[in-house]
Amino acid sequence: MTSRDAHFMSQAVRIARRGLGLAWPNPAVGAVVVAPDGEIVGRGWTAPGGRPHAEAIALERAGQRAEGSTLYVTLEPCNHEGGRGAPCSSVIIAAKVSRVVVGIRDPDPRTAGSGVERLRAAGIEVTEGVEAAQAASVTLGHLMRVTEGRPAVTLKLAVGSDGRIPQGDGEPVWTTGPLARAHGHLLRAMNDAILVGRGTIAADNPSLTCRLPGMSCRSPVRVVMDRWLRTPPTATLFEDVMVPVWLLCAAGEPQPNADLLHDHGAEIVSVPVDDLGMIDPQDALETLAHRGITRVLIEGGPSIAEAFVGADLVDEAVIYQSPNPVGEGGLMPFGGEGLDRLAESGHFTFIATRRFGPDRMTRWRRIRSCSLELSAA
Repeated sequence: MTSRDAHFMSQAVRIARRGLGLAWPNPAVGAVVVAPDGEIVGRGWTAPGGRPHAEAIALERAGQRAEGSTLYVTLEPCNHEGGRGAPCSSVIIAAKVSRVVVGIRDPDPRTAGSGVERLRAAGIEVTEGVEAAQAASVTLGHLMRVTEGRPAVTLKLAVGSDGRIPQGDGEPVWTTGPLARAHGHLLRAMNDAILVGRGTIAADNPSLTCRLPGMSCRSPVRVVMDRWLRTPPTATLFEDVMVPVWLLCAAGEPQPNADLLHDHGAEIVSVPVDDLGMIDPQDALETLAHRGITRVLIEGGPSIAEAFVGADLVDEAVIYQSPNPVGEGGLMPFGGEGLDRLAESGHFTFIATRRFGPDRMTRWRRIRSCSLELSAA
């Protein structure tokens, strides 16, 4: 890997992020076409809904200047017919590029190295594994969905200086300031779905949309774990009919409210339950993955946080902490446990911190996330 390759792959990773939250069920991919003199002649990222792919967009923008160029792409070009255009390997060969630089291979069995092999068979030089960690981070949801059958999961919590969560009383209660909350809305925009429990609906009555200026269209699918479908049809969730609401309920149990909630815009999704009759977090995530979801943001209360952390299903945790205490009426973030749960679990490592006015954000990453050996062949 040369510094030039690293530079252009980093650019491809940055533009791939533009597709986060929009590209599902396909991965968010970035592509950059670079002429022999070093000029970027085409850029592309996966379009909303997953098509067209980043490579096709970048090469179309490059036009005739793509011939003899180098294509940088974060994920191995697909090599299967998708019913909506030729595979990217065919598009690249037809564009007559001379070299392709790939961040990571695609574990999808429909490609899984065959895209790279086809390019090499056509006489195109291929370099793999450039900035693989960066490329894998932006594609993690796809990697998890293919290799582990579930989406990537980010847990978001907002706590006071005492580590407690404020209790809602039928409407949202905030402990952090507007800058931290705005960043939380950006997280929503970068995920395919946002998941809470029915208790959060009862306590806070949230809308769960992205309310950043001009970004309402980036609101994720709103998912509520509600095994007996007791979400009230008057909930704020149902006021925005443009953003889907999926209610995950217990399979095999009577659901007398199903038709009423469906009439108010909810999609009812049955999920298997465990031996105690509870919706199993793993089954919930597998159900979402089957529906095309690659990235989930969990914003539920302590019970939901504890369930997913306890099942080792959280890949990243984002904690916003106010300088002010919530007080004795606040809730511990993980059932009866505090934030030390992350550090003491042995499953997470601290990776970053950032300030939003008086509030502090910390990020924690799961130590054993998806098999990133897939990133370099």
